[in-house]
Amino acid sequence: MTARSRTPVCVLAAVVATALVALAAFFGAHARAVAQGGARPTGAQELGDPDYGVCRGTSAKCYHDWGNFTPAADGYKVLLYTRTAGPRHADLGPALGDGLDPALTDANVVQKAIVKLGEANGFAVDWTEDVTQLATPSRLFRYNAVIFFSTSRDTLDDAAQTSLRQYIRGGGGFVGIHNAFGTEYNWPWYEGLLGGANYYDHGPEQSGTIVTTDREDSSTKELPARWTFTDEWYNLVPAPSKVRLLATVDESTLADGVTGSQGHPGHGKVHPVAWCQYYDGGRAWLTTLGHDAKDFSTDGSFAGAEQFQKLILGGIESAMGRTPFCRAG
Repeated sequence: MTARSRTPVCVLAAVVATALVALAAFFGAHARAVAQGGARPTGAQELGDPDYGVCRGTSAKCYHDWGNFTPAADGYKVLLYTRTAGPRHADLGPALGDGLDPALTDANVVQKAIVKLGEANGFAVDWTEDVTQLATPSRLFRYNAVIFFSTSRDTLDDAAQTSLRQYIRGGGGFVGIHNAFGTEYNWPWYEGLLGGANYYDHGPEQSGTIVTTDREDSSTKELPARWTFTDEWYNLVPAPSKVRLLATVDESTLADGVTGSQGHPGHGKVHPVAWCQYYDGGRAWLTTLGHDAKDFSTDGSFAGAEQFQKLILGGIESAMGRTPFCRAG
C-alpha cells in the first residue's frame, strides 16, 4: 500500500481518537460533577437530566402546558393519597377503606386537616388509600395536584406508576410531604420527582430552627425568616439537586444532633427541608417535614404548627398552578 493510500486511514484514526478523548472528557466532567453534587455540564437542563432521562430543574421550559386543567370552570381540586405498604405514621390514623373519600375517624389527623385546609382556602380535596383510584391518567387529570403524605414503601402498582407518570407529563402537580421520601425506593423516576433525593435516616425527634432561605417564592412568602419547629429532620441520600431551595434546618439548633440510626452525620450548613422543581412536564413541590399530628394544631400549643400549615398550603397552591410556581409570587 502506498503512502498516499494510507493517508485517509491515518486521518480517520486521528479523528476517531480525538472524538474519543472529547467524549471521555465530557463524561469525566459529568461524573465529577455528580460525585461532588455540583452542576451538570452546560445544557443538561435543556436536554434532560442525565440521571433520570427527563427535563427537570427550575426553568418553566420543563413544564408541559397542554391544557389538561380548567380550574376556571371546574375549580381547584387535589387528591390526597396516604396508602402505606410499610411503616405507618401515627398521624395518618387507621388504614382507610376502599374507594374515594372513605369514612374518617378523629385519628385520621392528616386527612381531616388537609380537607379542612382546602375548605378554608377554596379548593376541594378527595382522599384515598385505594391504589385503583390512581390507575388511569383520566382519573388523575381531574385534580390540579396529587399529594403524597407519608406514604411508604411500594405503595403503587404498575398501573398506578404508569398513570402518575403520564399525569406529571401532562402538566400535573405533585406535592410530597414527609414519608413520601420513604416511598417507591427502587423507582428512579420517582426519586427524580422528589428532586433527585431520597430518604436515608433521621435523628431523634426534637425542636430546631427552620430557616426560610427563599422568602420571595410564592409558597414561602408568608413565612418568617426563622421559626421553631419539632420534627425528625430527615437525612437524605442523594440530597436534592437542581431545585429551588426554600427552607433548611439550622443543624446547630438541634440539641440532640442530627446523626441518624444508619450513621448519616447530617448535611452541615445546608440541610434541606423544603424545595420545588419542574419535572418531566409537571410541577413538584417537596418537604420532609410533617411527622407529628400536633403539626396541625391550631391553639398555639405546638411551636411552628401555624408556619408548617402555611408552608404546605403555599406548596399545594403553587403546585396546583393557583399561584406562581417555583418563582417569586
